[in-house]
Order: sequence, then C-alpha cells, then structure tokens
Amino acid sequence: METGQTVNERQKAFYNTKKKNLPTKIWSFIRGGLLNKMRKQLGVQQQTYETHKQWLGEISKMKVLDLGCFSGNYLTLYLAENSANYIGIDLSDVAIKKLSEKLAHIPTARAIAIDFLSDEFTESNFDIIYAYGVLHHFKDTDGLITRLKSKLKPDGIVISYDPLQTSLPLKIMRWLYRPFQSDAAWEWPFTKKIYFKFEKAFTVNERRGVLGKSKWVFLLNFLPLSAKKKIKIAKNWHQTDWEFSKTSDKHLFRCMHITMLLKNS
Repeated sequence: METGQTVNERQKAFYNTKKKNLPTKIWSFIRGGLLNKMRKQLGVQQQTYETHKQWLGEISKMKVLDLGCFSGNYLTLYLAENSANYIGIDLSDVAIKKLSEKLAHIPTARAIAIDFLSDEFTESNFDIIYAYGVLHHFKDTDGLITRLKSKLKPDGIVISYDPLQTSLPLKIMRWLYRPFQSDAAWEWPFTKKIYFKFEKAFTVNERRGVLGKSKWVFLLNFLPLSAKKKIKIAKNWHQTDWEFSKTSDKHLFRCMHITMLLKNS
C-alpha cells in the first residue's frame, strides 16, 4: 500500500512532467478543453471568479494562503498584489519556480514548494485559504479538514472550487475511467459524504453548483435551433443551476462542480 509520502512524490513528478497515459489525456481534453469551452461560453468561469472576489472582500490587511496554486491561478496575482501577506504553495518545485518569478516584484509575497500536510509547513494564522481545484486532491478528508482549521484564524475563511461526483452520469463515467487514470491516487471528487463533512466542520456562508442542468447543453446541437437561441437556453440553464444550488441539496448534487465559502467555526 502506498504511503501519503509516496503518493505525494508521484503527484509531484506527475505535475512536474505532465506525463499522462492516453485515457488521462482524453479526459484532460474533455475537462480542460470541452468543459472549459462550455464554461466560458456560458460565462461560468468569469462569474465564478467575480464571486470569489466578492467573497474575499477587502484583503489589504489579510494573510492569504494560495493552496495548491501550481504556477499561479486566475486570482493569484490579485491575491499577491492586494493582500498584506501572500504565500503560494504547491508540491511541484518546477511550477513554484515559475510562480516565484511572477511574484518577484511583490515584497510581501512568496512561493514555496511544500506539502500542505507536512510538519515542515509551519505557517499559520491565515485569514484566507484560497483553494481553487485543490481540496479534492486529498484522500483523507478528515485529516484535511483538521489541517485547514488549524491553519486558519478562528474566523478565517476557505474559498474552494472542486468537482462533484454526486450525479449518476458522472458516477458511471468516473467508474469506467478510474482504472485507467494516471492521477487516480490523488483525484477524489466530492461525494455527498465529503460535502457533508465540510458542512459539519465549517459554516457554509455560501455555495454554488456549476454544470447541473447545463451539463446537457451539448444535446441542443441535435435540435433545429439557431446558435443564438441555443446559447440563450444554455445560459438560462446555468443560471438555474447557480441560483437553485445555493439552497437546494437536491439541485446541488446534480452539478459537476461546487464552489464554497467556508468560515472557520
């Protein structure tokens, strides 16, 4: 059985080289290509980032951890340039070297290649932990939650964005794909059980689901509709996902992705 350290070493090597087998390349194309294209067309990505900025609030006096940031995400420079103290961490030393170059002009920002769960990572008292596409990489949810809470100030917040595995089509698709997946050892999309663990440990100030009804937008291509009409329908579907998932568990768990504003409690 692999230890956590062994998995981390494999994960580091994977993201340093981006070497993937054919099934993983195909899934990466679907996820990074087709799904991202869909999210851009529907305005999902921009809406998510703008929502994250709203959740962040005024950060000029805040200490921020950009968790699993690789060489930088969409909000990395915003966080680094506007916070009082910024730390970006990732397992990949190659990615962190690139991030360090991007942060060189910011005296209050630094990037570290380190394991978040390691005893070597001694920084704490964060006001904000930004975790875009990160929390689902930890198999031990209980251990992750304990670590997050220990690194936050008592009223600190976590802003996350992760894949869900709660709708039947996604369960089937991932079940078929997982045996061939290069990065399966550190890919653990949120189940209902995982979500409720976070809900129990933190106060969920706000949450949104993405690509619920709107994940079926490709079916519109089989209908005799104009491109303008298809986009209008798809955007309405997305807005339904966005609004109803805020309060309805049933609707949330039909979605492919979840973003949350969690408050330490």
